[in-house]
Amino acid sequence: MSDLHRLTLYTRPGCHLCETAVQVLKDIGEPFTEVDISTDLDLEIEYGDRIPVLMLDGKEHGYWRVEKERLLRDLAR
Repeated sequence: MSDLHRLTLYTRPGCHLCETAVQVLKDIGEPFTEVDISTDLDLEIEYGDRIPVLMLDGKEHGYWRVEKERLLRDLAR
């Protein structure tokens, strides 16, 4: 099994949508990496208007809200 997580969540401190997204991912139970974009100008430019941004296997899966049922379906593939 790979040490790399399939899920990456781009967030920023003080973001209530980010907190909700983190909780949804914890409820799902799939390991994920949380990345604070406020410490990286390139990430802030790329994702700043859309956080939280969820990546699945390196591709953008969604932003602003985690669509739990869609994510579960896509994780099963």
